[in-house]
Amino acid sequence: MNTATGQPIQKMKFERMPKPWVSLNLENGELVTADRVVVGKPAPGKFITPVEVWVTPKTLG
Repeated sequence: MNTATGQPIQKMKFERMPKPWVSLNLENGELVTADRVVVGKPAPGKFITPVEVWVTPKTLG
């Protein structure tokens, strides 16, 4: 999620829960650091937990 706009940037899958200080490479190649990590609750009967990683990209697009 983009902290400036509140819009999703891209979807990713994590093998493990990301740490609050995680650094990620976006699809456009930009390296960003997480501003915050929001962990949701799994859907009933599911084990996969939705996670939102909020970042502030330097470039738009």
